[in-house]
Amino acid sequence: MTAAAYDALAVRYAEFSLGIWDSSALDRAAWAAFADCVRGAGPVADLGCGPGHVTAHLRDLGLDVFGVDLTPAMVELARAHAPDLRFEVGSMAALDIPDASLAGILSWYSVIHTPPAEIPSYFAEFTRTLAPGGHVLLGCFESEGGAVTPFDHAVTTAYRWPLGELAALARAAGLTEVGRIHREPGEQERFGHGALLLRKP
Repeated sequence: MTAAAYDALAVRYAEFSLGIWDSSALDRAAWAAFADCVRGAGPVADLGCGPGHVTAHLRDLGLDVFGVDLTPAMVELARAHAPDLRFEVGSMAALDIPDASLAGILSWYSVIHTPPAEIPSYFAEFTRTLAPGGHVLLGCFESEGGAVTPFDHAVTTAYRWPLGELAALARAAGLTEVGRIHREPGEQERFGHGALLLRKP
């Protein structure tokens, strides 16, 4: 359902998202910190890469990065946007990536549509594919009320998460928390935003 919804809106979503994350200094700081953690250590996967804008930004930060997205139309747009990078169709729940082969994973708002009961399977794939010492940077809409909260996202139902609860699920999957960022909603944004930097020991 999510893939079909994004397929139908791929071009509009790409136009909307072009440069949207660049408006936040905190988002750019999170990407830069992640890049500093993984640069030169091996390949990095941008999971749920959408139209490839952030993937290209990570390349510009010096990373050996490729993108994976569930939506074929998004992958086509990403290949057009950054033809020098590799993009492929795939699911974060069953990645076609060898064990312990990645230095880093970016999951930037790419699990927001995942039903909460399925999140542990995503974290298990992150742990499986990361090499020891590898890092994950995860971005999400944050819930300040202490509970996972569904909301009416423009594409399909999405979920806001307390960062502590996501960190606990990551810890159960074998990932340790390095740090976190919270930022308040910007202009024309409804919710706060959170980011977790995680590491595989």
